[in-house]
Amino acid sequence: MSQKLKWGILSTGRIARTFARDLRESRTGELIAIGSRTQEAAEQFGEEFGVKYRYPTYTGVLENPEVEVVYICPINPLHAEWAIEAAEAKKHILLEKPFTVNVREAEQVIEAARRNDVFLMEAFMYRCHPQTKRLVELIREGAIGQVRIIQATFSFYAELPVDSRILEARLGGGGILDVGCYCVSMCRLVAGAAMGRDFAEPIDLHAVGRLREDGGVDDYTAGIAKFPGDIVAQFSCGVGVEQDNTVRIYGTEGHIFLQEPWVPGPQGQPACIHLRKRGEKKGQKIVVTDGRRLYTIEADLVAENIADRQAPPPAMTWDDTLGNMRMLDRWRNAIGLIYNFE
Repeated sequence: MSQKLKWGILSTGRIARTFARDLRESRTGELIAIGSRTQEAAEQFGEEFGVKYRYPTYTGVLENPEVEVVYICPINPLHAEWAIEAAEAKKHILLEKPFTVNVREAEQVIEAARRNDVFLMEAFMYRCHPQTKRLVELIREGAIGQVRIIQATFSFYAELPVDSRILEARLGGGGILDVGCYCVSMCRLVAGAAMGRDFAEPIDLHAVGRLREDGGVDDYTAGIAKFPGDIVAQFSCGVGVEQDNTVRIYGTEGHIFLQEPWVPGPQGQPACIHLRKRGEKKGQKIVVTDGRRLYTIEADLVAENIADRQAPPPAMTWDDTLGNMRMLDRWRNAIGLIYNFE
């Protein structure tokens, strides 16, 4: 690529800062515009990251003719609205997870991208990292035989005021959309790899959980799903309890353990897949090295696949995203979590 892709960001929150930090090290892109809800916030962000254009609205970024691609990361209920606005403005799109609040919105966003012929990808950064690609290869190679059980957990204790984004129902909060989406995406990915596919859809799903009395969102929840091939997945998440955020995959000939499945090598350090064959007392460590920061890899992947409008698996394709949203809808329905704005 002879010229760097010019990025804009919609939102000035924590994840926007992380992406902006890593984008500075990208070989393919540069940040030129930031949009916020206030001019003060946009100026602060702009000073921190040396951003040329600073707007008190998201619209300002979309109306800037120099901006080619936008990273959209406001609160969950705003994802669909601004992704559609970006597509209508002919901007390529990296849309923060969860893609939308539900599958109906996801279908609308994808249709807007298709209609306007723009790139679109859900921003699961771990799906862009070579650790995940190597995991898929190991499963397909039969490194642990036939996959039987997948366990995926992403959970933390949120010491936040009750009106925070994560704990407030009207802001699309709760564990399932915030971190459970990672667990679901991993289970679907691994089950698919076991069948020689890019992803798989569950044929049965059950879940239980606790809904917070102060906000109505899911505090913690666990589910179990059955995939084709008699693969069973156990997944849990929460914003009200800290757990071991790991992935374990058990097969007929061994098992795989990922100690850092969701944020592998965030600063460019090596990531590690632990593999132990059945009967072995000591397994092996498969080290995966890239050298780039986690979100740098993601930004570069967008640039490398702009012309195709989608990035290849294990990054999130449009069909993969739709399947993920369907499974999240089923999980929320199983525990009785429906947002009043749906």
